Amino acid sequence: MNFTGVFPILATPFKPDESFDDVAMRRMLEFMASLNVDGVTVLGVLGEANRMTDRDRERIIRCTVETLAGRTPVIVGISHPGTSATIELAAMASELGADAVMLTPSAEPVPNDARVAEYFGRVCSASRLPVVLQDHPASSSVHMQAPLIARIVEENPGIACVKAEAVPSPTKITTLRGLFKRPVPMLTGLGGLYGQFDLEAGSSGYNTGFAFPEVLQAQVAAQQAGDVARARRIWAHFLPLMVFEQQPGVAVRKELLCRRGLLSSATVRHPGAGLLPAAADGLSAVIDWVMPGVDITRPIDVSAIIE
Repeated sequence: MNFTGVFPILATPFKPDESFDDVAMRRMLEFMASLNVDGVTVLGVLGEANRMTDRDRERIIRCTVETLAGRTPVIVGISHPGTSATIELAAMASELGADAVMLTPSAEPVPNDARVAEYFGRVCSASRLPVVLQDHPASSSVHMQAPLIARIVEENPGIACVKAEAVPSPTKITTLRGLFKRPVPMLTGLGGLYGQFDLEAGSSGYNTGFAFPEVLQAQVAAQQAGDVARARRIWAHFLPLMVFEQQPGVAVRKELLCRRGLLSSATVRHPGAGLLPAAADGLSAVIDWVMPGVDITRPIDVSAIIE
């Protein structure tokens, strides 16, 4: 895989009874394919992976791979507190036709760099797929310093990408670029909050769940073309929506995906909470502020909005 560009992390659609909504999933996947995104990720933090049974995981991966049918690469989140279980999830992803897996370590009672390195080593040795190392202490509670990440990358050739989500992310990206002994692309997450800073620090694109990936595509395209001023202008214009969407939980993103016509329900699996009416009103106000009069059920024409 070429880990450059925009790789949306997908929310998992649920029906009001919290069962998996495969119809909505296929609709969302077709929309992403129509945008020509560079890949998609399922079963990440945004995908509520921590609330899934193994049967859920299998259905979601199978639905994703069968719907995209090779048109768009599929990355599957496999993070799990147990090493053996993680290896089994990697095998499941491979057997069902995924193109890569995403992995972050789990917190242990006594933090230990050697144990974290061993965790990645065991999983990478067992996995037949490229591995995205996710550095996201906000969800994992594991703070990996740059030298540890560089060591893990060097010891495991199967690591093909680093998802840099430890703040300050621009500084981390710059530091890692100086430590890596082989070219390793780094992708930006965190809803795009620090995206432009990350791109200018050397990020090769996005792996995040912002509900308007076409905006990120336009920003990355401008940055890659050397038009930094345009990339900054795009990011700055849509930043209020990114900030609002990045509130804790997944309720805002699911509501946005509903409003885009991609999900049929904004249901969040318990104990996660849905969107409060006041927040829904606030979301409407931000959308009207950033994209007045725009039909968000259709792909966004970024040029028409900022120029």
